[in-house]
Amino acid sequence: MFNGLQCNMSTMALLSNAESRSICSENPTGAKSGGARELPPVDENGNPAGVAREVGQGWKVHPSDSIPAGATHTLADIEGPGCIQQIWMTPTGNYRYSILRIHYDDQENPSVECPIGDFFASAYTSFDVFAPINSLAVCVNPGNAFNCYWPMPFRKRIRITLENINPHGEPMTVFYQINYALNDVPEDAAYFHAQFRRANPLKQGDVYTLLDGVKGQGHYAGTYMAWQLNNNGWWGEGEIKFYMDGDTDPALSDGKEVAGSTGFPTICGTGTEDYFCGSYNFENKATKQYQEYSTAYAGVPHIVRPDGVYNANTRFSMYRWHITDPIRFKEDLKVTIQALGWRSGGRYLPLQDDIASVAYWYQALPTAPFPQLPDADGLEVI
Repeated sequence: MFNGLQCNMSTMALLSNAESRSICSENPTGAKSGGARELPPVDENGNPAGVAREVGQGWKVHPSDSIPAGATHTLADIEGPGCIQQIWMTPTGNYRYSILRIHYDDQENPSVECPIGDFFASAYTSFDVFAPINSLAVCVNPGNAFNCYWPMPFRKRIRITLENINPHGEPMTVFYQINYALNDVPEDAAYFHAQFRRANPLKQGDVYTLLDGVKGQGHYAGTYMAWQLNNNGWWGEGEIKFYMDGDTDPALSDGKEVAGSTGFPTICGTGTEDYFCGSYNFENKATKQYQEYSTAYAGVPHIVRPDGVYNANTRFSMYRWHITDPIRFKEDLKVTIQALGWRSGGRYLPLQDDIASVAYWYQALPTAPFPQLPDADGLEVI
């Protein structure tokens, strides 16, 4: 019988013995019959207080949680086996100061560590700035409703937390819903991972590293990039490169570093806009402007344009999901992308832009330690 964990249109008619569960502030454990049990708070006289004081239990008593600055809130702590099927949330506060982490099977190292906005492909949005995304893996809907459809199987346990690192002491509020199913996980199911990185600015002549240090078997599933330009002119000539299963062996390049790595990649792109499934500079030829787009597998949903006063730099928010073309590796993986523009005389110009990224992939455990996440100043969009 169908296990009911990883669902799509082709499995909609299939019966399953999986148990559907959901976690939110109204049922923080996901327990059967565990929702909407909280009572309204009482005042100093013992009378019901709060917005549900007149309607009582079961009437939206506890729909959200507040996370003080410096605190970490556990969104979910679930005993397996099972699979996260969808996450919806809408947070307040600075999205770069809200850090999402996911731990599997009591591992010490997180398998997901990422600012919340970047995880949902929305680094340059805020509570007051909305950019819609319509894709298979991530949707962002009006009100900045963040939705994730990456399947996240787990065997023993999954723990999902949100940390508020706001350096100014500001709390955040989060409404959320985590939908999952409990059932045996197939032996060949890998674990979902996501890692954030940033270079601000990228050093002269350096190649930006999206991912490195991955060991074991798995497949690369997607890329999100938040890219701020620090030069005039076209900026997206750089190639993305996937080094897998020994491609970085120095012997392949006679011990030399070539374009940011020893060895040579098995998969090499032809340009930044090409990798994000666009072409010819993302330009709308009629308007002579960059053109936003959002599709099932790739998009540039948000472009921040200079306003001539305080918004001085053009910024691009870009995603590419490898849902139908995952990049499979058996032993190791490294992913880089060049920041490359033009200078006088028809020559390439290595750029020094502000670049942040999230790499998404699946692999067998254990998870290698991630690079240390930048502090609040190192994360801030400025």
